[in-house]
Amino acid sequence: MPLFGKKNDGEKKHPGKESDIKRRYEFKKKLGTGAFSEVFLVEDRTHAGTLQAVKCIDRKGLLGKEDSLENEIRVLQRLDHPNIVKLLDVFEDKSHVYLVMELVTGGELFDRIVEKGSYTEKDASDLIRQILEAVDYMHDRGVVHRDLKPENLLYHSADEDSKIMISDFGLSKTEESGTMATACGTPGYVAPEVLAQLPYAKEFIRNLMCKDAKKRFTCKSAIAFPWISGNTALDKDIHATVSENIKKNFAKTKWKQAFNATAVIRQMKKLAMNKEDHSQSHRPTASASLHT
Repeated sequence: MPLFGKKNDGEKKHPGKESDIKRRYEFKKKLGTGAFSEVFLVEDRTHAGTLQAVKCIDRKGLLGKEDSLENEIRVLQRLDHPNIVKLLDVFEDKSHVYLVMELVTGGELFDRIVEKGSYTEKDASDLIRQILEAVDYMHDRGVVHRDLKPENLLYHSADEDSKIMISDFGLSKTEESGTMATACGTPGYVAPEVLAQLPYAKEFIRNLMCKDAKKRFTCKSAIAFPWISGNTALDKDIHATVSENIKKNFAKTKWKQAFNATAVIRQMKKLAMNKEDHSQSHRPTASASLHT
């Protein structure tokens, strides 16, 4: 459905409601600020005590990016899974678009692990199972996230047994979009080998990282693997090793991330140029065409 007042057959349509969001939600406090957006803690006036998060997006920052936000909204509206942050409602006015999201307060995955006093194989197994089930759910519904990384894995609450949530669907696509050939996500991203000393875990990781797509684990086969579905994950505390590897592998400086991104972009341009040169070399010249 068109967003931002785009017209279709002479009719103005919106996926968001053209009404005052503050009539429905009481804005409590600001939770964060981005380049063109702010996130607020709000309370639902129709359900006292129910708290949500509202992302207020300035339309000025959306110029030329309307399709991207519209795509993200469409993707989120088709997903309803306990391990995926829910989009609850959409409002809009002349100056902003408002996304009412499920409130998630438990913090990022790696921050939580480092802060924990202990962390076992079973903890890791349960965590990965939740992520795999959510990704499998998305794939069954024709959705690909395209930017899964620890920063986009959040704990639902500060509770010790809190579930994990997948967030940030800004780069997601649906299978109706066609072949997904665009290079996107986080360039140079490499996962830490936090379980390198564990036999079952090593086999599990090898199957997930197999270069041959036909041999690589699907979500369903990964979920069925003994380290996830069985009792092979140990209760041994591996917190010290995990924390050390997280800090070593993911405490990247901004210049390092920028360097990796530049290298990837340079390589993609090189591949595109080679492809173009190849196609031109097989294209008939003007003179050849005249003599055929």
